[in-house]
Amino acid sequence: MTDPMSWRVPVWLPVVKLAGGVALLLLALALADGDRAQLGVGAAVCACLALWAARDLLAPVRLAADEDGLTVVTGFARRSRLTWDRIEAVRLDTRPRLGVRTETLEVDTGDTLHVFTKADLGVPPEDVLPLLNEVRAPR
Repeated sequence: MTDPMSWRVPVWLPVVKLAGGVALLLLALALADGDRAQLGVGAAVCACLALWAARDLLAPVRLAADEDGLTVVTGFARRSRLTWDRIEAVRLDTRPRLGVRTETLEVDTGDTLHVFTKADLGVPPEDVLPLLNEVRAPR
């Protein structure tokens, strides 16, 4: 029997998102010079970053695994349980983008595709795949 495992958003990530939103709002306030449109854009960007950070705080654990299956975050912060028999494939997708190699962990159920990045997992996806395969292996 394998112990349950989970992967989460790094703690520093929502802090950076919130700080970035506040910094952009302060910048808009400093540069707006009474321009309501500029203030509105700054406030909208701040609100979007705050919502993005809120998701990280409400659902920090994006992927959890045990011998029965996976729990994944779907939508904004809802959790879905996927039993191993529903999962068709768990794979690593590596693509070059703008001169940088990006990796994602994909959980394919046939009907849905759940994609996780290093920012979602807190570790590189290539480190998670062998652990999931070990948990999934038939006993």
